Amino acid sequence: MWSQIKEGINKGVHPQHVALIMDGNRRYARSKRLPSTYGHHLGRKKLKEILRWFYDLQIEYVTLYAFSTENFERDDQEVKELMQLFEKSFREIVNHPEIKKRKVKIKVIGRTHLLPRNVQDAIKEAEESTQYDNEGPNLIIAVGYGGRAEMIDAIKSIAKKIENGEMSVDDINEVVVERHLYTNGIPDPDLIIRTSGEERLSGFLTWQSAYSELYFADVYFPGFRKIDLWRAVRTYQSRQRRFGK
Repeated sequence: MWSQIKEGINKGVHPQHVALIMDGNRRYARSKRLPSTYGHHLGRKKLKEILRWFYDLQIEYVTLYAFSTENFERDDQEVKELMQLFEKSFREIVNHPEIKKRKVKIKVIGRTHLLPRNVQDAIKEAEESTQYDNEGPNLIIAVGYGGRAEMIDAIKSIAKKIENGEMSVDDINEVVVERHLYTNGIPDPDLIIRTSGEERLSGFLTWQSAYSELYFADVYFPGFRKIDLWRAVRTYQSRQRRFGK
């Protein structure tokens, strides 16, 4: 089965941009009778493995939904642990041998000003240390992100320019809106994968997902396997994308 799926993938068109909603860390931990917050550590470990799978498939853009604006409402101790994990992960990126080898470019999107200062500093260091001149895969990480929040921030930015006389209401079109989103310059995702069996996007890339293909994997994120990714990509390749035409 594995060889047949891999052969089919190789023959098909690979998505340029895959976005991933990493859901189910806590439920996975509870299913293993572990503390629920330990699931985030397991998810972090799994992510390192999954990123290699993406890069082996030569996916140019990978966007991860790591922490939403709503997640700030979780238990204080859980949020604190997550922030510690984020800082540790971004610090590691700076000298990570595989990141350097593949020349992965890091970009973080969201209301990062809401994050603790130490996390903001780690993000800045990770972004600045991975701005390679030549082409390489792009890793976009959504932290403190919400699709509605992104739209509100874009609207405010456009409104401010109108107020300052830099543009008029009649100048607003899809291109203008896209230029004011966090993802300016990044192509819309071709495929969005969500783990855990939940079948919704939960505010992830609200504008950008208009014509994305969706794949819902019935497995918690720490249990996500290479064959699950292959099946998602194979399913994407089997669909005919019409973009409303």
